[in-house]
Amino acid sequence: MDFFPFDQIDTISPRPVLFVAGADADILYYSQDGYNRAKEPKELFLIPGATHMDLYDKPKYVVPIVAKLKEFFGKALRKPE
Repeated sequence: MDFFPFDQIDTISPRPVLFVAGADADILYYSQDGYNRAKEPKELFLIPGATHMDLYDKPKYVVPIVAKLKEFFGKALRKPE
């Protein structure tokens, strides 16, 4: 069975989508493709100088990612006023 997760990405709209990727990642095009296919609200957060694997355990990359996740989900999961 062939499954490509971005084939149906537009069906989750209007739920917020955050893509996090290293700017130097060999597979950056996956995140860019997913971002281009997704509907709003969406965001592509690129980490300058990082590869895909750098994002897992290098504190200089992980710390800003965690801060971004906190900000993004803080907004996305807030109850509407």
